[in-house]
Amino acid sequence: MREALQTLLLSIGIEALTYATAQDFLTAAVPDAPGCLVIDIRLPDINGLDFQAQLSQMGIQLPVVMMTGYGDIPMSVRAMKHGAVDFLPKPFKDQDMLDAVLAAIERDRQRRAIDGDVSKMRERFATLSAREQQVMLLVTEGKMNKQVAGDLGISEITAKIHRGAAMRKMGARTLADLVRMADAINPRRRP
Repeated sequence: MREALQTLLLSIGIEALTYATAQDFLTAAVPDAPGCLVIDIRLPDINGLDFQAQLSQMGIQLPVVMMTGYGDIPMSVRAMKHGAVDFLPKPFKDQDMLDAVLAAIERDRQRRAIDGDVSKMRERFATLSAREQQVMLLVTEGKMNKQVAGDLGISEITAKIHRGAAMRKMGARTLADLVRMADAINPRRRP
């Protein structure tokens, strides 16, 4: 089955790496490129759903296409709740597998782009002075310049200057842009 999938994916230009067991995947050097995992429910060393959960716990964010010859609705629901892009019962049509893999790779490509953007935002945030960071966080919580000034014990003019510097260094054109950036670099800051 692995070789057949590898050949199918190669037919549309996707180079697939195959692994006999879940452990083989975990010990392999996986390329840092957009991709996905096609996981069979019945793996030799672990249940595919348990492996999917293990990957999630380990912080491995590759999208998953699940396949099985023994699936049922509760099993597919569990896979989808844990983030599977698709759940294909065997036998499946080649086109269904190709569509699922292409969708999963696209999802991973988008996640990587967002992660890269967030990483750049964090780098820009790190270039702000401590005071600019404080002002940015207070302003993006909805506080007015006068409130920020009072909270920090500075003049309103100084708060405006720090706010302007933070917006310029972060590359924010509007306050809404700055709020989105603050949420992206620290998503837990809002209740």
